[in-house]
Amino acid sequence: MSAASTGAEGADDRGEVLIELAGYSFQYRAQSEPTLRDIDLTVRRGEKIAVVGASGSGKSTLISAINGLIPHRHRGTAEGLVRVLGKDPAAVPLVETASGVGTVLQDSNSQFVGLTVAEDIAFSLENQEVPRDRMPPQIDRAAELAGIGDRLAESPQRLSGGQKQRVAVAGVLVDDVEVLLFDEPLANLDPATGRRAVELIDDLHREHGRTIVIVEHRLEDVLHRGVDRIVLMAEGRIVADAPPDEILASGVLEEHGIRPPLHVAALRYAGTPVTACQHPARGTDIALSEEQIAAVRTWVADGRLDPRPGTSHTVDGAATALDLRDVRCEIPVGPERSAVVLHGLTARVRRGEMIGVLGSNGAGKSTLARVICGFEELTGGQLRIGVADASSWSLAERGEHVGFVLQEPGQMISQPLVTDEIALGLRARGLPEEEIAARITTVVEACGLSAFRSWPVSALSHGQRKRVTIASVLALDPEVLILDEPTAGQDYAHYTEFMDFLRSLNETGTTVLLITHDMHLALEHTDRVLVLSAGELLADADPAVVLTDPELARRADLVTTGLHDLAQRCGLAEPDALVHRFVAVDRASREERR
Repeated sequence: MSAASTGAEGADDRGEVLIELAGYSFQYRAQSEPTLRDIDLTVRRGEKIAVVGASGSGKSTLISAINGLIPHRHRGTAEGLVRVLGKDPAAVPLVETASGVGTVLQDSNSQFVGLTVAEDIAFSLENQEVPRDRMPPQIDRAAELAGIGDRLAESPQRLSGGQKQRVAVAGVLVDDVEVLLFDEPLANLDPATGRRAVELIDDLHREHGRTIVIVEHRLEDVLHRGVDRIVLMAEGRIVADAPPDEILASGVLEEHGIRPPLHVAALRYAGTPVTACQHPARGTDIALSEEQIAAVRTWVADGRLDPRPGTSHTVDGAATALDLRDVRCEIPVGPERSAVVLHGLTARVRRGEMIGVLGSNGAGKSTLARVICGFEELTGGQLRIGVADASSWSLAERGEHVGFVLQEPGQMISQPLVTDEIALGLRARGLPEEEIAARITTVVEACGLSAFRSWPVSALSHGQRKRVTIASVLALDPEVLILDEPTAGQDYAHYTEFMDFLRSLNETGTTVLLITHDMHLALEHTDRVLVLSAGELLADADPAVVLTDPELARRADLVTTGLHDLAQRCGLAEPDALVHRFVAVDRASREERR
């Protein structure tokens, strides 16, 4: 399973080589070290490959080497061999490579250029000067392949996240490409939409013969449909390249900070790790032995007396941080028409809680946050922040009690230096410079930014910039902190580090609401979740109970995890008991490694 044995031995009969890299290294012009080092990779016609690795391991650079963005858009020094569809991408025009290799980016919005779906799909054809009378059949075929044929007249910007991604897929399929590259296609999708995206990719592979390369952090979701190989990257190198069963059984993912499917990790914690011959990629398919089933049952029973995982401090009987009573919000969508986004939502959040807000895209999660912050008007019901009715408060008054951190740091940061960004809101409130300096010192230490306080924001990593936005909000001393998709697109190591940081803030008494698609986050880091669907509250409950309830998951566009599948396979009457046991052991394991 070494990098040298490219894992393609079983693929020799699948067809010709479409992608080949041999001894390939690449160093960006602005960097002092290579990003890719001595890459050997072969992809044959009809293969479907998942590429995983920590952030900075070189995955996206590998995609850029394959699709020709290196060297046509990204300059640097390259060594070794690259052949894509028989040609060196550096030696042919970028458009020639793009005619055979299509790339679907993480952010579909960045690929839209047309006012309608049909116009957007047609963009490549227009660049190729295809006669207009020949375009409609090609547009229709690409749209049907991508499952978006009924939306051709609509604006791509008004579609759901999953529909936008299908438009992006159709935009590359219109060229009848042989190879499809997906760069973190699930990062911005809710669980159910992400699963449908995985099924679409699998259909394109199985039914339409496309060769597929997927770069993705959410490996368990990718394995909802099979792949031929998993390619693991670390520090710019390929450290493993083998069939999924071999990779999952080897433990190499964990060695490089990549989370395996949860059922695989749970079996290891129960003292009965998987083997490749059990086909462990999916919890529904794994061949469990009677000994493993017994071991899991014993492991769960042994944990029943353990304290339930969750926040390490108690909030029982705590004062109310937020009290929502029959909250309703209608947003204008035309001169004489409004859309009801929240339908009579009632919930209470106690001080010191860390709560998850779950649901599909469009469920009302972000609208709920905006109502709490005052960005959207409450059109019915009552909102209390602490003991006060906040319905008539101004935005400034809301901001004194509630902080809102957006998903993308670039949408919040406006100052060139870290300290200037943190001081911005404090100066707007008219605080004296002495107090501003004291607050900056406090929050940069709390947020792990002490070493960077004098740095320009542009020199920070994405995760560090995220911490700057949190520090800017924390400096205003809010009672409640709301974060929108705080871990989207992060690898497991950075995700864990970030959530440990949030937990440390929570343990000092800050109430935290996490708006998230990430069910792992909800299971491991919250005591309670609010589940929204179409603006209604479906559940207010323990996340382990919610995410082991298939019917509730279906109604809310969530999906059950491999832990639920494992509990069913082991005949456990209370699947949430296995989840609680897993979370407790997993957290203890992380703390031991620190």
